Amino acid sequence: MERRDFIKTSISSTLGFGAGLTILSGAASAQGTTANNKINLALIGCGGRGTSLLHGFDYPNNSRITGFQEMDDVNVVYCCDVRKERGEKAAGKANAKYVSEMRTVLDDKSVDAVVCALPDHWHALGAILAIQAGKDVYTEKPVSQSGWEGQKMVEAARKYKRIVQHGTQNRSAAYNIEAKKYIEDGKLGTIHLCRVFNQKREMNSFKIKTGEPLPEGINWSAWLGPAADRPYSSTILNSNWHELWDFSSGDVLNDGVHQIDLARWLVGKEIPKSAYAVGGRFTDPNSDAQTPDTLIASYEFDDLTFTVEETLYSNYILKIDGTVRQSDMFPYWMQCATRIELYGTKGLMMVGRHGGGWQVFDRPKDRQPVVKAQAFGRFPDVEHKRNFLDCIKSRELPNADIEKGHRSTSLVHYSTISYRLGGMKLDIDEKTGVPKNPQAAQYWKRDYRSPYVIPDEV
Repeated sequence: MERRDFIKTSISSTLGFGAGLTILSGAASAQGTTANNKINLALIGCGGRGTSLLHGFDYPNNSRITGFQEMDDVNVVYCCDVRKERGEKAAGKANAKYVSEMRTVLDDKSVDAVVCALPDHWHALGAILAIQAGKDVYTEKPVSQSGWEGQKMVEAARKYKRIVQHGTQNRSAAYNIEAKKYIEDGKLGTIHLCRVFNQKREMNSFKIKTGEPLPEGINWSAWLGPAADRPYSSTILNSNWHELWDFSSGDVLNDGVHQIDLARWLVGKEIPKSAYAVGGRFTDPNSDAQTPDTLIASYEFDDLTFTVEETLYSNYILKIDGTVRQSDMFPYWMQCATRIELYGTKGLMMVGRHGGGWQVFDRPKDRQPVVKAQAFGRFPDVEHKRNFLDCIKSRELPNADIEKGHRSTSLVHYSTISYRLGGMKLDIDEKTGVPKNPQAAQYWKRDYRSPYVIPDEV
């Protein structure tokens, strides 16, 4: 199917939401942006994360982010959302035009790039439609709701020669680049164990409301998109969708993928040989939430055991706060919610995402810690967006290219698939990244609701 025909077929009138290796030579952006022109950008999905992403691109009078510098080579032209009030509010702040349908953005040839900040179950379809329309894409994490979707996103990006940046900003942080060099220089020795933590203060416990009237200004069918049809519920619409399998896989996918991606990058691993996970929904079994509040996943590489541990009820364990992210401070590692522990033969490295910095510990002396090396961090949000814009012009692969994001997001998919199969050990094809177990197929690729379908051939 030709790209133009696919877009026409897939997007009905109800469809809303609206320096590296150069492999994209000859692929100009939709408008043919040059270094002397502004990049015309559209935001698709104007929720809290979507409007936050406008910061650092083109959001006038921003005083919220320390060290903010408005980029003068980008112009936000559209804000698109199925929720009219929210979309209009974002458009007003960005001096952009509000539209309710993604089709309007995709059909406008003057739009060079889109920021895809839709809910998780929309990331893949939204990004692929934009790619096929000739747009470069900044897609929010996680890459996909299922592993197969991530494969299709990589295929589309390569086929249509689009720049696709995944929103895992840690790859653009100077302190993380320094940590990776420290490891590659052999100073940590050989790493045989990597532990990644995703521990939050509280989980969402909820009962899904039913029988509610659909508010004006919301296209509920378009919001559901590829997910199964169901009656409108404010419980689902207002963020609890994160913990329902139709839309996401819980916090380990929606947020934990940040430190999972950083850890995988630091240890230099791609596809594991096997994976399994165990856990449960223990703290409130009467909740309508489906995803686990406790999870331990283990991944087997040739010379490395890589684990992810999640708890969503530990109010004594804290995320790295804004003060630490923007200053010469380290978190208290023992109770840092998003820490990474790298156990090398020459030391233990503790790493914090999003500005948390890193420290390497040697044997204690007189029962006191001995720090061999360290680097303070800074939150790399603006740098990551700058990298995306620069790559639109240079056509170089961005720091968090879609394939890198897909590999990291797949680690989460392996764990949740194993969990849903009762802790089954998954054998992974080390070339394709697809689980070999026949039982896993039902979760590797979701069922799609017409017309919100990703075809086998993108």
